[in-house]
Amino acid sequence: MGKVGHIPFDQDAANLFSQLAASRYEQASIMVTSNLPFGRWGQAFSDGDDVVAAAIIDRLVHHAEVLTQQ
Repeated sequence: MGKVGHIPFDQDAANLFSQLAASRYEQASIMVTSNLPFGRWGQAFSDGDDVVAAAIIDRLVHHAEVLTQQ
């Protein structure tokens, strides 16, 4: 099970988050903050499921303004 912050993020939670991102895709805004680079999001979602993470990232960054701090 991955974690988002200190909250466990199991397969069901990852699927629900994916559905949220998909339902809001090109319909409304969504803001997400993370201290992980996109390449490590698979570790937080679905026990290292890079496919789910990639789908979520794809929906979130299309038409997005991505801000990074270095």
